[in-house]
Amino acid sequence: MAEVFRHQHRVTYAECTVGNHIYYARYLDLLEEARGEFFRSLGTTVLAWQERSVIFPVIEVRLRYQSPARYDDILTITVVVSTAERVRLNFAYRIENQSGVKILEAETFHVCASLNDKPQRLPPELITSLKPYLRPVEPTMEAVAAVRPS
Repeated sequence: MAEVFRHQHRVTYAECTVGNHIYYARYLDLLEEARGEFFRSLGTTVLAWQERSVIFPVIEVRLRYQSPARYDDILTITVVVSTAERVRLNFAYRIENQSGVKILEAETFHVCASLNDKPQRLPPELITSLKPYLRPVEPTMEAVAAVRPS
């Protein structure tokens, strides 16, 4: 079974609406935060890849909202790699609150590119470090559904 990466985030007041739930677009920031920490856990930050002229622009996002996250909730963001081949790098996510309530399922689809926006193959050393986290599935919410809390 593939490994999963988990990142915790405490919901801030600034992320919430007057109705005391995270504003819907803020979830993209949480996914970016978790993805950045995932890269850091692999030993090379997103900035370090960028300094090597390797970037991962998002080309598509899918979000499925399940329940609201509220101020001061402790969220666990689970990240798995759903595709890592040629120029494609895709992630599946699941966000749960401290009570284990599913808040969000998501997928982000990326292309590996140089700083001049030309697609390029994923670096072999990155593919090697991603392999333990790879859970290949068709690009649907199935990748997220396969992530089970532990």
